[in-house]
Amino acid sequence: MLAMSRGRYEVSTARLPQDIEVAQALRARAFGLNAALDADSFDADQRHILVRDRDTGRLACCFRIGVFEGRAIKDSYAAQFYGLDRLALFDGKMMELGRFCVHPDVSDPDVVRIAWAAMTRFVDAVGIRLLFGCTSFKGTDPSGFLDAFGVLAERHLAPPAWHPREVAREVLRFADLAPADSDRKSATLQMPPLLRTYLLMGGWVSDHAVVDRQMNTLHVFTWSCPVLVPVSFEQCLL
Repeated sequence: MLAMSRGRYEVSTARLPQDIEVAQALRARAFGLNAALDADSFDADQRHILVRDRDTGRLACCFRIGVFEGRAIKDSYAAQFYGLDRLALFDGKMMELGRFCVHPDVSDPDVVRIAWAAMTRFVDAVGIRLLFGCTSFKGTDPSGFLDAFGVLAERHLAPPAWHPREVAREVLRFADLAPADSDRKSATLQMPPLLRTYLLMGGWVSDHAVVDRQMNTLHVFTWSCPVLVPVSFEQCLL
């Protein structure tokens, strides 16, 4: 059970079907879906973390987490889109962070701070050694993200031996589209906040993006060691 509070926000773990439904409704709104709920088969097996505003009772943020070891990573959400055979050899607990979203009307940075603090507490308590997930760019047109893709291709690709395989129906090899001289400031602004957080932890990305027409996103597989001081991917695998 994950619970904590800070300032006007409190974190809890969904316990009832109604709790999960509230999270699904927020996800649908935050992701701009033409549906009342964003629901899939993975919701039943993963923990749903809720960040509420205690003053209003409104759900300000939510995400779900799943824990995997070895070949069980192939049962993760990300495994639908990426071949994760190589990471199945990882020796240690892995945590998938998924469906992370903030209410569109909420701009208080403390919401993300407490959400990340709660996730970090879980990582420490369970002994997670690898954090992974899909980080999404809004829309399926890559033209607005070329500087970001350029920086990812130049500085943040995982070593080739650990790249996820291409298994999705539609992929984008973003290094082929990246400008020769990417603007780093522009790249940072183009990246989704969750991706920037992964990279601050020394994270790596896949060498391709998946075009997800259903969610209207381009997403990259992203993973890192969940530590405060960035380390190399090779160190993470020791």
